[in-house]
Amino acid sequence: MTDMYSRAGNAADPPSLYPDYVGTRTRSPKQPLVIIPQTLSEITGPVYGHSDARSEEADLTKQHVGEPLGERIIVKGRVLDEAGRPVPNTLIEIWQCNAAGRYIHVVDQHPAPLDPNFTGAGRVVTDADGNYQFVTIKPGAYPWGNHPNAWRPAHIHFSLFGPSFLTRLVTQMYFPGDPLFPYDPIFNSVSDPKARERMISRFDIETTKPDWALGYIFDFVLRGPNGTPMENRDFPDQD
Repeated sequence: MTDMYSRAGNAADPPSLYPDYVGTRTRSPKQPLVIIPQTLSEITGPVYGHSDARSEEADLTKQHVGEPLGERIIVKGRVLDEAGRPVPNTLIEIWQCNAAGRYIHVVDQHPAPLDPNFTGAGRVVTDADGNYQFVTIKPGAYPWGNHPNAWRPAHIHFSLFGPSFLTRLVTQMYFPGDPLFPYDPIFNSVSDPKARERMISRFDIETTKPDWALGYIFDFVLRGPNGTPMENRDFPDQD
């Protein structure tokens, strides 16, 4: 699985320096990388299993005393390799802002309300067929100060782990038809239009639960020509 999670030279991935995304001007490396030999523990562990992620972590609407405010949604899909084969036992983390567009984070001082019933984080492990599912609230757009009148499109952050912390991939999932796409430098840092489309979820009426929640499909392809664009660093919580 370590090789499967390798992203070296993947053309769909955004560059570490994308000047329109102001934060990358200071976060991108200025010197060549220093290669440090890997230890055995870094390569072989931690090994995640179903016992490590509790089932209730996959439902972000039931983690507190009351239900969070906003539009309830179901997000599901599969983790696949470049040949379309399922990748089981993959730990997936999710984090996002609330329906008003605010994170529970000291850096986020956006004047929008916090929701005491929404922490915005969850985990799940893919099953034998590579399937995962989250229940959550559709996040709101929010200002982020990158440029004048800058607003981030609604998005959900995802983190996928292979057999060790060194095999972590991070990406963002967007929602179809968002009018903020043309104005967002993070979304547009992926230069290939077809690759950008692979970051947009698909509304699915079959996943939609009547009178309860809209459903969206979002698959992860770990590598190859149809790979999902991934960051080579973690997205900051506020971005």
